[in-house]
Amino acid sequence: MLRKSTFLIGMLAVSPALVAFSVPSRAAAQQSGERWWVWVLIILVVLLELWWCLRHCLKRKAGAAPEAGVAAPPRAVEAPGLDDLQRIEGIGPKISGLLQSASITTFAQLANADVDRLRQIVREAGITIANPDTWPEQAGLAAAGRWEELEVLQEELKGGRRV
Repeated sequence: MLRKSTFLIGMLAVSPALVAFSVPSRAAAQQSGERWWVWVLIILVVLLELWWCLRHCLKRKAGAAPEAGVAAPPRAVEAPGLDDLQRIEGIGPKISGLLQSASITTFAQLANADVDRLRQIVREAGITIANPDTWPEQAGLAAAGRWEELEVLQEELKGGRRV
């Protein structure tokens, strides 16, 4: 993959020089009868293809979504005594870290937490778009191991909010 990217970057750097040297002067074009604009058009097409290829390669390298039929990488294993709070709709890595620093590390603790306290935790961190209204309900299902019910509930939510 690195060799393709290096090649494409090299071609992208050389292409402007090719355009500059492939366009003959007006006098030379009139004498030879060549259509210099055809060469410019060809080079532009090549540049567009290189640009697309480079963008596509970099997107793959950056870790775009896996292709169909390819298994997603496994989730990180949580430390003993910690639950993956990111499984709750509306909780991402940042909010999960905030909750853990507030001693809310398990689904059971999150299920028993007061919504106003959760709201205060995220607001003090400057996060204003998070809505913790459904987090205790979701965490209660997760703590009880009722994963199917949790999935049904999460399909009704968007960003942790009822739609």
